[in-house]
Amino acid sequence: MTDTDDYHVPATESMYECPSCGRPFAREEWRTLHRGLEHASELDDADVEQFREAYRSEDSELRLFRLKALAALVVLYFVLLMIYAVV
Repeated sequence: MTDTDDYHVPATESMYECPSCGRPFAREEWRTLHRGLEHASELDDADVEQFREAYRSEDSELRLFRLKALAALVVLYFVLLMIYAVV
């Protein structure tokens, strides 16, 4: 994406706009992560703490997703192995 990309948000949808670049986000956490990654030099101490909390939360959600994906792959592997052994 470039700085000239246009974002069209329906009027009925809630949005959280980045105060630095005006980019809209569907969730406040996403805006917080964006600001911490793209506009870190403009944040005050409270914003930095919000970013760190959002980052920790996002990291724990990603770890849980990775564990679930790994478990699904292991189950799929053994199911296919059993099918191969029977056939």
